[in-house]
Amino acid sequence: MNAIILIVDDEKPTRDGLRLALDERFEVYVASDLREARQVLKSEPVDVLLTDLRLGPDSGMDLLDEALTLAKPPVCIMMTAYGSVDTAVEAMRRGAWHFVTKPLNLEEVELLVSRAARGREIESENRRLTTENYALQKKAEIRSAGLDRIIGKSPAITKIGEMVTQIAPTRATVLIEGESGTGKELVAHALHDLSGRPADKMVIVNCAALSPQLLESELFGHEKGAFTNAHQRRIGRFEQADGGTLFLDEVGEIDAATQVKLLRALSERTIERVGSNEPIKVDVRVVAATNRNLREMATMGRFREDLFFRLNVVAVQMPPLRDRAEDIILLANSFLREFAKENGRSLKPLSDGALNLLRLYSWPGNVRELRTAIEHGVVMSNEDTIEERHLPSFLDLRAPTGTTEPGNLPSNAEKDLAQGGEFNLHDIEMATIRSALRYTDGNRTKAADLLGISRRTLQRKLKEISSPKGAN
Repeated sequence: MNAIILIVDDEKPTRDGLRLALDERFEVYVASDLREARQVLKSEPVDVLLTDLRLGPDSGMDLLDEALTLAKPPVCIMMTAYGSVDTAVEAMRRGAWHFVTKPLNLEEVELLVSRAARGREIESENRRLTTENYALQKKAEIRSAGLDRIIGKSPAITKIGEMVTQIAPTRATVLIEGESGTGKELVAHALHDLSGRPADKMVIVNCAALSPQLLESELFGHEKGAFTNAHQRRIGRFEQADGGTLFLDEVGEIDAATQVKLLRALSERTIERVGSNEPIKVDVRVVAATNRNLREMATMGRFREDLFFRLNVVAVQMPPLRDRAEDIILLANSFLREFAKENGRSLKPLSDGALNLLRLYSWPGNVRELRTAIEHGVVMSNEDTIEERHLPSFLDLRAPTGTTEPGNLPSNAEKDLAQGGEFNLHDIEMATIRSALRYTDGNRTKAADLLGISRRTLQRKLKEISSPKGAN
């Protein structure tokens, strides 16, 4: 786009001559006085202002001052037939970019205006790039803050982070599935953080904690007198979340009647308060979570199939902690920092023995159980490190101490041999598996290769570790 030039001079021959010299390369406007010049400056984004010093009874200096107060002030060049060093200095002091004297050399003026327009173009481009870089930086900061909630480097959790980044800015309903304690609510928070919706507009409802009547009222609100003890109108969570995100935790626990109303809210983006037939429009992004198999429940008739499809627009499957062994120590160290700060304790590292217990335990309670174990260790340790004895006792029951290198027999088996006792092959097998996992730093694929078995076989055998002597 051509630069916009405003020529202000009370002499028509000068205006016409400058217009002819400049209008082939620029978009040129002319004005004969301050009034006309102000109108152009108000209506057009002028890039270069070329004004005479004397404009009849008015002064070009006043126009210069006004132009420089604009949000995007033009580059200003002053012209005069009464040039003097003092006038030039005063114009430059007040913000003029350059100063020329009459009679004008049109080639010189054209070159000067071209330089001014180019400078203005570079300045605008720099401003645009600065604005874009700032926006990108803020976007990256928001993205980082949102994804900071999801800790891990395993392929499974990396994939979750990539999905969250992709779907968060959309309006799509998201269903987060996974065992209890896998971090479904953290993903819901990350989705909201990266959605662009207001930070304080995330509303959480635990569907399993409320009776059917209370849940319906909690979600959709109620009118005064709608039921016993409804003494006044109540705004529901859908209305509270208008413009933001509504997180429905344990959505599989919703009763059949409330499922019907939830289906309408999702499909029509309207709700009705209990005791009212008046539809209320809501702009709510719904994120739901469950530890149950909703597809199977829908097939069995225990959950509305049409509601399942509405919730399952995008599905995020949270992996159990036992399938992301690489993340156990990362999570543990994060929890160490959190609970040390929360309890006013110095940050203490986990001993090698404590790390082994964490790696070998099957974590049926997933990340939530690991978090509890680390908090226990932080509180119970009065030494420089957190030792095995400072961790909860259930870890010892699920991951009895083995040896440190693959191929060696466990200490209790060696003792049995020395005393001529009975060999327990199960203990030897389990100890060897644990040793292989320690040797590969919890990498199950490498451990399976080391043991000469498939990863699926290793997974099956690891489940036996969670029960003493492999009992079911």
